[in-house]
Amino acid sequence: MAGASEPVDVSTKRQRIAQLARQSPVMGFTSLAHLIDFDWLLQAYEKTRKDGAVGVDGQTAADYAADLRGNLVSLLERAQSGTYQAPPVRRVHIPKAGSTTETRPLGIPTFEDKILQRAVVMVLEAIYEQDFLDCSYGFRPGRSAHQALDAVWRQTMGMRGGWILDVDVRQFFDTIDHGHLRAFLKRRIRDGVLLRLIGKWLNAGVLEAGSVTRPAMGSPQGGVVSPILSNLFLHYVLDDWFAREVRPRLREGAFLTRYADDFVIGFACEEDARRVMAVLPKRFAKYGLTIHPDKTRLVPFERPNRASQQPTEAPREPPGAFDLLGFTHFWSYSLKGNPVVKRRTSRSRFSRGLRSLKEWFRQHRHLDMAAQHQTLCQKLTGHFAYYGITGNSVALSRFRSGAVRLWRRSLSRRRRDGDIAWDQFNRFLERHPLPPPLAIHSVCRPVARS
Repeated sequence: MAGASEPVDVSTKRQRIAQLARQSPVMGFTSLAHLIDFDWLLQAYEKTRKDGAVGVDGQTAADYAADLRGNLVSLLERAQSGTYQAPPVRRVHIPKAGSTTETRPLGIPTFEDKILQRAVVMVLEAIYEQDFLDCSYGFRPGRSAHQALDAVWRQTMGMRGGWILDVDVRQFFDTIDHGHLRAFLKRRIRDGVLLRLIGKWLNAGVLEAGSVTRPAMGSPQGGVVSPILSNLFLHYVLDDWFAREVRPRLREGAFLTRYADDFVIGFACEEDARRVMAVLPKRFAKYGLTIHPDKTRLVPFERPNRASQQPTEAPREPPGAFDLLGFTHFWSYSLKGNPVVKRRTSRSRFSRGLRSLKEWFRQHRHLDMAAQHQTLCQKLTGHFAYYGITGNSVALSRFRSGAVRLWRRSLSRRRRDGDIAWDQFNRFLERHPLPPPLAIHSVCRPVARS
C-alpha cells in the first residue's frame, strides 16, 4: 500500500483503512476526513507532480512551495471546515489516439486542487484497492498497461482460440452520470466531508475560451481524482457485474480485461459471446453510458489451422485481429511453427508516432544536430519503452527506420546544395548511434508488481 518514503503515521493509517475494508467488504466508512491531517497533506504534496501544466490561477508548484507550510495549513482548515471552494479546471485539447482530426479534452486543476485531490485519493485507494478486481489495470497502484497486455496474451493463449468482444464506450469520461456515481460512492464512503469535496469537484465547472461551463455529467480527464472515480464507476457497472452475474451463467470459460474504459471480453463459446454482446448495451444504458454500435464488434479469434495454412508471418491486416492499448493482437505462428498470439504496434499508433516526429523536426529544424540527436534518442527510447514487447521487433525496426528517414529529410531541407547523401548520414549515425529497437517487455518472464 504505502511507498517506501511514506511517513510511518500516514502509512499506518492507510494500512488500517485497508485492513478494515478487507475484513468488511460491504461496510460503509462514516469517519474518514479526520485522517487527513498536516502530515497526510504533506505526503499528498510530495506525490503531486511538480512539472504539470498550471490551472486557472496560473500558480506553479514553485509558487506554492514558497510558503508550503502556510499554504497546507490553510488548505487543511478550509477542507475540514467545508469552506474549500473547488476552482474550475482549465480545459485543453490533445490529439485523440489514431485520429488526425479528433481531440480529447483534458481538464487541468490548480496545483492546490491537485494536492487536495491526491489526499482524498490516498483515502479512497486504501478502501477500493480491496474491492477492485484483478481484471482492471488502469490507473491503479502497482498496475500497468503492460500487465493488462500480458493478461490478455496469457488468457487468449490459454483459451486456445475463441471469440473476442472488442467494446468501445462512447465518450465515457464525459458521460459519467453524477447521480449513479454518488450512489456507488455511498456504498463505501459515507463521510460527509469527503462526499462534499468530491461533489464540489464534479460540479466545479470547466474554463474554456474565457467562459465557465458546468456540465451536469462527466468527470474531466486530467484531474487527480478522476481515474479512481472512473474505475469505481466501471467496477460496479462492468467488472463486478461480469464476475457475479454474467460469468456464472456462461456455458464455457470467459475473461474480462479492462484498462480504464478500454476493455475486451474473451469467450470460449460463440453463443456466450453473442448473448453478452446483446445484453451489454442495455447494462451500460441503465447507468447512462453508450456502447458505440459501429466500433464495438465480435471478433472470431480462432487459432490458425495447420492443414490449411503455412507458418508465415501474418498479413498486413490479419483476419480475426483486434486492437487494444495501442497493439494489434492476432494469431500467427512461432519460429517453431506453433500457433501463437502475436502483438504489433497498431497502424494508427504507428502512423501517429511518425507524424509526431515529423512535426517535431519541422518545428525544431533550427537546432544543431547534437541537440536534435539527444531529443530523438529520448523519443525513440520512450517509444521502445512502451511498444518494445515480444514479437514486435519488425514494427520497432520500421519505426526507427522511419525516424531516420524523417531526420535526414529534415536536415537536408536546411542545406542549399541538395540532400545529405546516405553514406554521409550513415557515417554520422555510426559516430552518434540511435537507441536499438529492443523488446523490453517479454512474455517469457513474469511481470513484476510493486
